[in-house]
Amino acid sequence: LEFVGNRSLVICILAGIMIGGIFGFQLGEIFVTFGTESMLGASTGFALARELAPVVGAFLVTARAGSAMAAEIASMKVNEQIDAMRVMAVDPYNYLVAPRIIASVLMMPLLSSLMVVVGVIAAYFVGVLFYNVDVADFFSKIEWIIDTDDLFMGAQKAMLFGFIFASIGCYEGFNAQGGAKGVGRATTRAVVNSYVAILILDFFITYIQFKFQADSFKIK
Repeated sequence: LEFVGNRSLVICILAGIMIGGIFGFQLGEIFVTFGTESMLGASTGFALARELAPVVGAFLVTARAGSAMAAEIASMKVNEQIDAMRVMAVDPYNYLVAPRIIASVLMMPLLSSLMVVVGVIAAYFVGVLFYNVDVADFFSKIEWIIDTDDLFMGAQKAMLFGFIFASIGCYEGFNAQGGAKGVGRATTRAVVNSYVAILILDFFITYIQFKFQADSFKIK
């Protein structure tokens, strides 16, 4: 939990702030044109909760923790430490794989939710300082548009993405061959394959959410 969560905290907070601030500027210019700048917070929060925080968070944690999982296990594989564990009757999957997958599944929703919060705060400062957004309108629109379903669906994605990158990282590590070069190849494959799998899975999850839970997208 500490490896996946605490050590990814700073980079996820920084990413959330930057995304929220960038969204604030990009959407602010559009909303001011139509006199709807009060929607800035709701739009940013909705995009972060549903899509950006789970996906970007998964990419960041994959690059930091997923690659480390693959490299660590691959190093143990090429140095025959995993074979030594089997000789000592220690199940390497229970010892090495299960804790990493569980930690990733548990921590990703928390990191994603944190990115949503700091992103909305960043959008708030951009809206208030640069576009004269009314504070009461900013937060009332968030309450009007975003509900717990949006946060829950984002958390669903984050949990699945955590499972995906941890599983792929461990798989590539266990299948590493060829010494130090094999460790490097396994790490690269783990990151690239995780990114591709996350994007593909995100498409299908989003489709399912729109298809079968469309009521939550209606303006409340």
